Amino acid sequence: MIVELRVYHCAPTRLPALLERFRSTTLSFFEKYGIEQVGFWTTTVGEDNHALTYLLKWNSMAEREERWNAFQADSAWIAARLESERERPIVMRIENSFLAPTDFSALR
Repeated sequence: MIVELRVYHCAPTRLPALLERFRSTTLSFFEKYGIEQVGFWTTTVGEDNHALTYLLKWNSMAEREERWNAFQADSAWIAARLESERERPIVMRIENSFLAPTDFSALR
């Protein structure tokens, strides 16, 4: 198992728009492509309170590449993302890391 940690740093005041896009659009595309979420979080105390952090679970990097690339290339997703940013950009920067569990991790 591989866990992907993704952090979306939003433009000021745009976090609600990102949350709505995930709630109403992105998650249905994740389901369509078999992208499994572990959870989503916003930052209440910390360096950046305009961020959305989430985890995705993959069986392998090959699975991740196949499913993520198909999702990113979906013309309906591209159109929905562009429409959500018609007024102005939402995400300023994305960080992602791939994490492998230790032998003593509760999540493996």
